[in-house]
Amino acid sequence: MSAQDEAPRLDFIREIVAADQASGTHQGRVATRFPPEPNGYLHIGHAKSICLNFGVARDFGGTCNLRFDDTNPVTEDTEYVDSIQEDVQWLGFSWDDRLYYASDYFERLYECAVRLIRDDKAYVDSLTADDIREYRGTLKDPGRESPYRSRPIAENLELFARMRAGEFPDGAHVLRAKIDMASPNITMRDPILYRVRRAHHHRTGDAWCLYPMYDYAHPLSDAFEQITHSLCTLEFEDHRPLYDWLIANVTGLPGRPRQIEFARLNLTYTVMSKRKLLQLVEDGHVHGWDDPRMPTLSGLRRRGFTAEAIRRFCDEIGVAKRENVIDVGLLEFCVREDLNARSPRAMAVLRPLKVVIENYPEGQTEDFEVASHPDNAALGTRHVPFGRELFIERDDFLEDPPKKFFRLAPGREVRLRGAYLVTCREVIKDAGGQILELRCTYDPLTRGGDAPDGRKVKATLHWVSAAHAVDAEVRLYDRLFTHEMPGSGQADFLTQLNPNALEVLTGCKLEPSLAAPAAGARFQFERLGYFCADQDGAASRPVFNRTVTLRDNRATLPG
Repeated sequence: MSAQDEAPRLDFIREIVAADQASGTHQGRVATRFPPEPNGYLHIGHAKSICLNFGVARDFGGTCNLRFDDTNPVTEDTEYVDSIQEDVQWLGFSWDDRLYYASDYFERLYECAVRLIRDDKAYVDSLTADDIREYRGTLKDPGRESPYRSRPIAENLELFARMRAGEFPDGAHVLRAKIDMASPNITMRDPILYRVRRAHHHRTGDAWCLYPMYDYAHPLSDAFEQITHSLCTLEFEDHRPLYDWLIANVTGLPGRPRQIEFARLNLTYTVMSKRKLLQLVEDGHVHGWDDPRMPTLSGLRRRGFTAEAIRRFCDEIGVAKRENVIDVGLLEFCVREDLNARSPRAMAVLRPLKVVIENYPEGQTEDFEVASHPDNAALGTRHVPFGRELFIERDDFLEDPPKKFFRLAPGREVRLRGAYLVTCREVIKDAGGQILELRCTYDPLTRGGDAPDGRKVKATLHWVSAAHAVDAEVRLYDRLFTHEMPGSGQADFLTQLNPNALEVLTGCKLEPSLAAPAAGARFQFERLGYFCADQDGAASRPVFNRTVTLRDNRATLPG
């Protein structure tokens, strides 16, 4: 099902939008926006917001803009802008011709600030940053008014113009809203609206040295775009009074949006802070923003997650008013369900052990036609070669097996998937006692894997013909952190990194159909899990990333 075909889902935000539309608020229009700051890559938490904003617009016949709130040139980059657009499109959503930037509005935002000054609702403050912090007060104590709060309007206008002209060093002055220094909400204690910052902007270059604060630019940009419902996460709840104050006090705005907060996505074994994710990248704990261990959408995509699975996950968790924590297992379940239905099957041996079938004719090869999916005939079949020498998974053999181990052991017969029944006759070891290979025999009457006499075996193993095997590198990814809530309490989240989050296996053996997969192609390696061809692969050596295991325990092969 595509993003455009999914059925509407009822939640408290959609109830509000439906009521507004029914009452004729905003003349029945519905307009939302997804407004990322281009200071990092999008992560799975952003996917929830993307699905919500674009989904509400879709469900009510409205529009959803993509707008970059690019008000901090120090942390922003075109790399992030490009990646965000790619991620939104990959998730299945389109902003059509409605791509905007807060920087598009710098002149209009400046004019709005001038109007606030003229209306005696903003002033230029010359206190230092430390003094502003001290004057603001605490949660228990009210703030104190700045001595510059009573500056004449004309002087404020002149100073603000000179701030724009670059006459003052960074930090010399700021523009503050004149609201209430005794407000119980610290956000409303004369918040800063503009600061001088000499930094090159990724779009406006060096045209400005005066930049608006996010809390100022965001609501006014919503109003410029005539957004009807400004959907944001709960950390902005305390900022809503400022949002509303600006909308009410800046004259001449074309729109009156309504801010509604919802619970952000908190996921076990995952960090969602951009600051922490940036630290992981910059300190070399991962190999970039698209490292498959990262919760970024680019990382999840490279690992093999599908957009459909992520959209289903966002649908499953719903939209709540209160913060909660979602088990990452639900995300993995959605991925398994999606990949199970769409992924062709193939055989791969990750830790190979050689098997020689002594009674199979030397130099002979035969092909077995195997279904590419047990339930999806549209995926067709593939031809798998079979010969005298094979590879099986090293974990599929034990010389002295415990009682409930049903796979290969000396004297035991097992089934090779789609091929023959084989019996282990001899174990060949090196001088140090390490197993080098197994000598087996096969029953030629069991072609296809079943015995004509009806005898049963308790295990079926996957295998690869040694003569036709494709050498590959396989990267086994696991959760990035060992703790369910990384960084909770007083813990440093970096001390809870999982040292086993990545295991790189070389010398893996794959069936020939996997020789040259397209980057991003997904497969189920039978009995092992779901894997995705990585962009690092080459014609001579494909590379696969493990997306998820077949089961949630991520432990052993089935018996």
